Amino acid sequence: MRMTGFPAGGIQKNICMGTVTRENIGLLNDKITIKIERNDYLPSFEKALKEYGRKANIPGFRKGMVPPGLIKKMYGSSVFTDEVLKSLEKKLTDYMSSEHLDIFAQPLPLPENDTRQINMGQPEDYSFAFEVGLKPQFQLPDLASLSPVRYQILVSDEMLNAEIERLRVKNGTMTEPESVSSDDHVLNLSFQEADPEGNSVEGSQTKENSLLVKYFSESFRPQLMGKKKADEMILRLSEAFDSRERAWIMQDLGLDKESSADAEKYFRLVITKVGFVEKAELDESFFKKIYPSREIQTAEAFREAVREDMGAQWKVQASSQLQHTIYHKLLDGTKVEFPESFLKRWLLNGGEKPKTPEEVEKEFPAFVNALKWSLITEKISTENPFEVSVEEVRGAARRQLFSYLGGLPQGDEQPWVEDYTNKMLLDKRFVDETYQRLKTDKMMSWLESRVNPVDQEISAEEFTKLQEEHDHHHAEEHTHDEHEHHHEEPGHVHRGQEEHSDHEHQHGGRIH
Repeated sequence: MRMTGFPAGGIQKNICMGTVTRENIGLLNDKITIKIERNDYLPSFEKALKEYGRKANIPGFRKGMVPPGLIKKMYGSSVFTDEVLKSLEKKLTDYMSSEHLDIFAQPLPLPENDTRQINMGQPEDYSFAFEVGLKPQFQLPDLASLSPVRYQILVSDEMLNAEIERLRVKNGTMTEPESVSSDDHVLNLSFQEADPEGNSVEGSQTKENSLLVKYFSESFRPQLMGKKKADEMILRLSEAFDSRERAWIMQDLGLDKESSADAEKYFRLVITKVGFVEKAELDESFFKKIYPSREIQTAEAFREAVREDMGAQWKVQASSQLQHTIYHKLLDGTKVEFPESFLKRWLLNGGEKPKTPEEVEKEFPAFVNALKWSLITEKISTENPFEVSVEEVRGAARRQLFSYLGGLPQGDEQPWVEDYTNKMLLDKRFVDETYQRLKTDKMMSWLESRVNPVDQEISAEEFTKLQEEHDHHHAEEHTHDEHEHHHEEPGHVHRGQEEHSDHEHQHGGRIH
C-alpha cells in the first residue's frame, strides 16, 4: 500500500501511446490526468463502424450492404464517443494496475472534464482528469502490550438453584386448580380499562395476559386468594403492581410506562383460567430429558452438569466482552490517516444515492470509523490468512437450523436435517454472510490469543450491569448511526440474543 501521492509537479509515465500524469493534490489524494491520442481510439472506432455496417438492418439495403457513409452518419457520433471513453478507461485501469495503486472506492472524474469536446468531425488528442483516494500504510499496536480485563464470571449457588427451578418449571406439568391458593399459581387474565366502579371506559379494548400471582404487589396478593375462573375484580395499576412489574404490564396494555397518569388508571380484571405448574421431579427421567446424551443418575451430578453449562454460557459472554474491548483498543490505538476531502466528495456523489453536504458531515465520523476497522481487519487477514472450510459453513448452517428448533433435536442425523441444511447452503447471501462471520470469529479469537488479558472475578449481577451500562452508552453514541455505513462491532452482544432478556426474566412464569 502506498503512503502518499507524488509531490506537486507530478511524474510522467508513458503507457502504449497515451501519456499519464499523476500529481499529489492533498493528503493521500492524487490527481491522475490521462491523455488520449488519435491513434489510441481511431482504429477501434473504424473497426466498430464496420461491425455496425455488417450487422445493421436498414430498410432498402441488404444486410451488410449499407454504405459506410450512411452508417457513419447514423451511428458515428455515439460510436466515436464510446470508443474514446473505452480507450480512456483502459488507460486509467492499466496505469493503476501497473502502479499497484491501492485506492478507496473508484476514481472520481474532475469537473474540468467536458465530454462535449469529443467531436467525430475533428478527431484530436483529449485529456481527462480524475482524483483518487489512496489507502494509507499504518502499524497496528503491539498486541502483546494490550492488557484488557478478562472477566471470570462466578456461578453462585443462588444462580444455580434458580436455573434448576426454571428447568423444572419448564419441563413440568400444567394443572388447573379450582382456586388461587399460592403465589406460584398462573392466572390467565383479561384486562379492560374501567372507572373505579367497574364501568368500561368508552372505546377501551380487552387485552389478554398471563401472570404469576407473585408478580402482583405483596399488598394486593391477598385479594387474589380464593379467586376462581370467571371471577372479576377492579384494580388500580399503581396499587396492584410494584414499579418494575408495573412498567412491563403497562407496556403490554399499550400504555406509556413512564406516565404517572397512566399508572393511576383502573382496569376490570376477569380470571379466565387458574393454572399451576407441577415442577418436574429431580429423577433420572428428568436428567435424561435435559441431557439426552449423558448418563446422569444423581441430583448432585445433575447440579454439576447445570453449573458447567452455565459456566460455559457465561464464558462465551465474557469472551464476547473481551473481544469487544480488544476492538475498541485497536480502533482507538491505531493511527490511520485518511484522504478526508476525497472521501467526502465521494460520499456526496460517488455512492448509490447522492447526499447533501449536511448528510455527509453528519455521517462522516461513523463512516470513517467503519472504514478504519475495515482497513485494520484487512491488514490482519492479509498477514494472517484465516481459512473457512465448506464443512465449517455447513456446520454453522446446521447450528442455525437447530437454534430455530429450540435446540439439538433427537436424531439430528435424520435425512430431513441434511436436506434442509443443503437448501440453506443454496442461498448465496446466507453463505456469504456466514463465511464472513466465521472468518471474523476466527480473527477475533486469534486477537484474543495474542493479547495479555488480566483475569478478574466478577458476579453475574455485576457483569450484567456492566453490559447494560455499555449498551446504554453504545446506544447514545450511535443514535445517529442508522445509515448505510453502520457496522456491527465484534463481540457486541445484543441483549436478548445470546441470553434471556430482562423482560423474560421479570415475567418468569408468564405463559402465552
